[in-house]
Amino acid sequence: PTEPGFYIINLKFADHHVPGSPFTVKVTGEGSNIQRENIKKERDAMPVTDVGSECKLTFKIPGTSAFDMAAKVGSPSGEVEDASITDMDDCLYAVHFVPKEVGVHTVSVRYKDIHIPGSPFQFTVGPLNDYGSHRVHAGGPGLERGSVNTPAEFNVWTREAGAGNLSISVEGPSKADIDFKDRKDGSCYVLYKVSEPGEYRIGIKFNDQHIPDSPYKVYVMPAAADARRIELGAIPPEHMLQVNKPVTFTVNLNGARGQLDGKVVSPSGGEDDCFLMNIDDDQWSLRFMPRENGIHRIHVRFNGVHIPESPFPMRIGKDEAAPEAVQVHGNGLKEARTGVKTDFIIDTCSAGAGSLAVTIDGPSKVSMDCTEVEEGYKVRYTPLAQGEYFITVKFNGYHVVGSPFKVRCMGTRSIADISDVETASVVVETVTKQSNKRLEMPKFRSDASKVDAKGLGLKKAVLNRTNNFTVNCISAGNNMLFVALYGPKGPVDDVSVKHQGRNMYNVTYQCREKGDYVMVIKWGDDHIPGSPFHLECYS
Repeated sequence: PTEPGFYIINLKFADHHVPGSPFTVKVTGEGSNIQRENIKKERDAMPVTDVGSECKLTFKIPGTSAFDMAAKVGSPSGEVEDASITDMDDCLYAVHFVPKEVGVHTVSVRYKDIHIPGSPFQFTVGPLNDYGSHRVHAGGPGLERGSVNTPAEFNVWTREAGAGNLSISVEGPSKADIDFKDRKDGSCYVLYKVSEPGEYRIGIKFNDQHIPDSPYKVYVMPAAADARRIELGAIPPEHMLQVNKPVTFTVNLNGARGQLDGKVVSPSGGEDDCFLMNIDDDQWSLRFMPRENGIHRIHVRFNGVHIPESPFPMRIGKDEAAPEAVQVHGNGLKEARTGVKTDFIIDTCSAGAGSLAVTIDGPSKVSMDCTEVEEGYKVRYTPLAQGEYFITVKFNGYHVVGSPFKVRCMGTRSIADISDVETASVVVETVTKQSNKRLEMPKFRSDASKVDAKGLGLKKAVLNRTNNFTVNCISAGNNMLFVALYGPKGPVDDVSVKHQGRNMYNVTYQCREKGDYVMVIKWGDDHIPGSPFHLECYS
């Protein structure tokens, strides 16, 4: 214990308290002199967004450029489109898009092809179906690292959570100065500054409940001093960075003197040390062995202080994982009953391969397993106590859309003792999946009888010459045009159909043999007037 006071110790066997548990212990002595500072702000519910209106998502990422940003929006029906990004000065950006349907949209924002903190985002068009602290997300460099007497910054997005109280606390060796800026669009920007180095805890609560991943542990470094002089040297090109092959890069000290150390954090969260080797008085090499595909984060410190840009990302192998494409569905996300096994499906068919992590937090520890199925992975779990459970699904370290999911467990009685929070988790290295679902054709409204085809190429053809005709479908509605030509020795390969605009088509073909040919033209499933056409090829 780091602070004096009364502590409660829970001791369980097979999910049941042992005799005397929970135990109350009084801790005396001097505390760690932890300083606490917090602020609380009222957050209003945002107006309902309608189809056809312009939507905006804002964020601030210091030290970035709009030229390296890219955004995409996925609709509830699965359609993905590019979104525009506006640079609003001082590294503040806004993603703009116009929704075409009601429901939960996915907004993915990448910087240098890597998701920014918080991405992929959930953006609901129409009324909110779910709200609360689990719908608040935060991200930014101030939740990862900091330096004394230097403002650390991060974003908080509360749009999806509805109205409520947002409270932010900073605990650590020194008192923090906290500044809060409301953007009036369902997001805000927080800056804090501390005067002493050490480990700090950043707590973010909404309606007195921690948001996902809160509290954050941030190590604030002392003044950079000589660490500012150190630079990254040669880094291998991306095509040479592969799994199970050593990766070596150099660091230039530029005259600084002191102790250098490094570590690497893999996409699944595992940590490993970097091996250091002295090249000369002013240059070192760092080497590590990657075991996973994906984005690794390299931490390089000098005299215990991060060098500029540390930790920096490094892509190993083919990182085709797309957390925004993961879909989660099933009864296990809607309701549960004590002692009854339920399940849900994690569809990874469009997401590539990556590290899938599932965590279930609730009043009892659940029995959970994960098995591979055709479309992805099935998670089965059995809650043992009544209450609310939160299911977190992450893909390569990023929350998938909708995560965490809130599930209410009902039942006549609890099988296990109820606790404040119990956690169960499972991690799976996924493989690339292919969907076997049959793609449904769009429903067309068309009338093939109103298609008009004209041209000499419908009556006769010249051998080894380009022959052509036009097809007018302006009055025939919308559909697809099919053209096929069959000759004395089988199908003709050299047939080209080119759309000229406004449902006007130009068709060209070449015949390699003399004789009689049959031309079939269909508008959708129906022959157009005159089809099939009979024509003769001559030299």
